[in-house]
Amino acid sequence: MDDRPATFREVFGVLEYRYLFTAAALSWIGDYFAKVAVAVLIFSDTGSVLLSAAGFAVSYLPWVAGGPVLAALAERYPYRRVMILCDVARFALVALMALPGLPLPALLLLLLASSLLTPPFQAARSAMVAQILTGDRYVVGLSVQNMVGQAAQVTGYALGGVTAAIDGHVALLINAATFGASALLLWRGVRPRPVETATAPRRSLLKETGDGIRLVFGHRVMRPIALVVFSMVAIQIVPEGLAAAWSAELGGGSRTAGLLMAALPIGNVIGALITRVLTPARRLKLVKPVLLTSPLFLVPALAHPPFVVVFFLGVCTGVTATVIVPLNGLFVSVLPGDFRARAFGIMQGGIQISFAVAVLAAGALAESFPVPVVVGAWGGCGLVLMAVAVRTWPRAAVIDAEVARAADLNRQTSPVAVA
Repeated sequence: MDDRPATFREVFGVLEYRYLFTAAALSWIGDYFAKVAVAVLIFSDTGSVLLSAAGFAVSYLPWVAGGPVLAALAERYPYRRVMILCDVARFALVALMALPGLPLPALLLLLLASSLLTPPFQAARSAMVAQILTGDRYVVGLSVQNMVGQAAQVTGYALGGVTAAIDGHVALLINAATFGASALLLWRGVRPRPVETATAPRRSLLKETGDGIRLVFGHRVMRPIALVVFSMVAIQIVPEGLAAAWSAELGGGSRTAGLLMAALPIGNVIGALITRVLTPARRLKLVKPVLLTSPLFLVPALAHPPFVVVFFLGVCTGVTATVIVPLNGLFVSVLPGDFRARAFGIMQGGIQISFAVAVLAAGALAESFPVPVVVGAWGGCGLVLMAVAVRTWPRAAVIDAEVARAADLNRQTSPVAVA
C-alpha cells in the first residue's frame, strides 16, 4: 500500500477540482464582503451598534436554526446543480440588497434568504470534493482549502471593509458578482454526476435529516470523530472570541486585538503545511497526542503572560487545530456515499453551534473573571475532555473494519444518472 502523502500538483492536477476550488474561494470572499457591507450599511443608516451586530449575525442563523435540515436538500439533487442554483439565487438576492434606499427590514430579509442557501451549497460542495478527490488527495485538498479559507476570510473582511467604507452598495455588487462567477465556473468546469440517493425511497426532509443524525451519532467511528471535532472548535475559538477584551487587559487597542485574532489563522496555515509533508498513517497516529496537546496551549494563560507569549500560544493552538483535517479524511472513509451531504451538513451545523455556544459561555464568564483566567481554565477543562476522548477512542481494528464496510457499501451503490 502506498503511504506517501499526496502532492499539491496531484491535487490541482484534477481539472474539476481546480474549478470547484476557485468557485468556492470566490463564494467565501463574497460571503465576507457581504457581512462587512451589511454591518456598515446598517450602522451608517441607523447609528445602532446592536442592529449592526444583528445584521452580521443573521448570516450565521440558518446553520444554528436548521443547518442539517437545509443541507439534507443537497442529498435529493445532483450536487453540481444544487451549487449552481444556490449561487444564481444568491447572485440575485445580493444584487437586490445593493439597491439604494432599501428599507432595513427588506435588507435583513434578503440577507436571511441568501444565508439560507449557504448550508445546502456547503454540504453539496463538501460531498462533491469527496467524489472528485480520493485517497490522500482528499486530505491534502482539505489542507489547501483550510489555508485558502483563512486567507479568504482576511481578504474578504479587509477588502470588504475598505470598499464598504467608500460605498457599501458597491461592496454588495462585488459580492453578487462573486456568486455569479462561481456559478459560471461550476457550470463550465464540473461535469454532471448522478444522484447517489436516486434509488432510495423518498421520505420527508425532517425524517431524512433524522436518518443522517442517527447515522453519525450511532456510528462507532463517526460519533467519536464528530464529538472530538465539536469539542476542538469549542476549545480553540475562545481566545479569538475574547480577543478584544483580552487586548484591553494587555493594555493594547484594536491593533493588538487584530493580531490576537490573526494568531489562530496563522497557526492554521503552518499546520496545513506540516500536514502536507506527513504520510497518511503518520497523521492518524498523531491524532491522540495532538488532541491532548491542543488545550494545553491555553492553560498558560492562567499566569497572565505578556502579549508576545499570548500570540505564540495562539499560533500553536492554530497549528494543532489542523488535526481536524485527517479526522475529516477518516470521517469520509467510513461514510456511506448516499449520506454524504447530510453528514457534512450535520458536521457544519455542529461546528457553528459549538462556535456560538463556546463564545457566548466564555464571554459570560469573562464578565466576572479576568480573560486570561477564563481562557486558561477553559483550556484545563478542554484537557480533561480530550483525555476522555483519547481514552475512549475506537481501536485500530474497529476503524479498519468500518472503513472496509463503507467501501463495500459504496461499491454496491448504483446511482441513477441525471442529465
